[in-house]
Amino acid sequence: MEEEPIRVRTPQGNEVIGYVEQLLGFTKFRVRCSDGKVRLCRIPGKLRRSLWVRSGNYVLVRPWEVQSDERGDIVYRYNPTQVSWLRKRGYLKAFEINL
Repeated sequence: MEEEPIRVRTPQGNEVIGYVEQLLGFTKFRVRCSDGKVRLCRIPGKLRRSLWVRSGNYVLVRPWEVQSDERGDIVYRYNPTQVSWLRKRGYLKAFEINL
């Protein structure tokens, strides 16, 4: 049986993959990123109603230009099929060591 190709958004530019560790309220989250930093992330206003994030989700984070090591915006949430695809391709190696 042949696998169907799936589309997965990969990090572009300065974006990094993150793991949501904790919900802080008011659309703010503590996210452990693949570059080894823990950032306080938020969901931008235009995505606030359409993007639902829980603790334990893998997300795509765009660090801010100012305070890039501490803050960021969550721009995409990966579903379980996409997470397994990312794991097979080696995008989640940083999290297997840390978790």
